[in-house]
Amino acid sequence: MTLASPRVKVTIRCRACGEKFVLKGRRDKGRIDTGFKQCICNNESEFDIETQDM
Repeated sequence: MTLASPRVKVTIRCRACGEKFVLKGRRDKGRIDTGFKQCICNNESEFDIETQDM
């Protein structure tokens, strides 16, 4: 039996400039916290986000 890892791999792609970021995050009460705030193009809200359990 394996336990689910609290860490997840998160891929964030900016819809404004297309920049892609691959980060590690932690699940916390339905949210995933990576510390990511904004893209290098100053976009703070328009992202495509995908997660994978590690």
